[in-house]
Amino acid sequence: MQGNTPFIIALAVGAIAAALAGAYFASQSPQSPPPVTQSPTPSPPSFQSPQSPQSPQSPQSPQAPPTTPSPPTPTSKPIMITPSQNNCKITAAIVFDPNPPANVRSSPEVTATNLLGTLSNGTYLTVTEEQNGWFKINSPVEGWIAKSITESSCSEITERINFPPNGTSARVKGRIIGGGSHEYLLKASAGQTLTLSVSEGALPFVFIPNDPNQQTDLTGGGHYTGLTNWSGTLPTTGDYLLVLDSHFRGFTYDFVVEVK
Repeated sequence: MQGNTPFIIALAVGAIAAALAGAYFASQSPQSPPPVTQSPTPSPPSFQSPQSPQSPQSPQSPQAPPTTPSPPTPTSKPIMITPSQNNCKITAAIVFDPNPPANVRSSPEVTATNLLGTLSNGTYLTVTEEQNGWFKINSPVEGWIAKSITESSCSEITERINFPPNGTSARVKGRIIGGGSHEYLLKASAGQTLTLSVSEGALPFVFIPNDPNQQTDLTGGGHYTGLTNWSGTLPTTGDYLLVLDSHFRGFTYDFVVEVK
């Protein structure tokens, strides 16, 4: 046992030396770099349609203060004026029978024995009296004829033209059968302009206010001028008189009067 002691000691010393040498070389070896962690490859972003930005709510407008209403504008369409056929004297008529000829009778009634004769449509009659729907005539024959089978108009009328509020014009339309005179009163002020536009018939005379004898006509002759349009500045304030005269068979008239 003692003979082997040196050998055992030598083995132990060699083993220790080998262990120390391995530890020395291990400390001198470069350390391995830490493992690299790969970042995942980003996937392309999915396409989304851009959303329209929400418009901010507009603030509530403050309530407008009450406004003063503007004055009404003048009406452009003229009012219609036609002569009255009531409570007036008729001096002329025209035969207008839907079943001609028209019968003329000796009294204002229909009997088997009072037929005097007949008249054709379009015949002018001179009327002297009206009674219970019958005309007494003296031309072209004397007798009675039913008013319902004639055309007639008031021979003499005087009517006033009243414009509506904010209105400035009127259309005047009528008919004179036989002789007669139709007069229209129109109130106007000095400096205003009176305009007449005739579409049928004659141009009216325009007489100034306070002219009872009808001496001052502003148109220069009314229907005798042959004019269909006339306009003039009014010289004074008051009731102007527009006159249409017929001395024989009459006529239909239609005109617009405007005052501004």
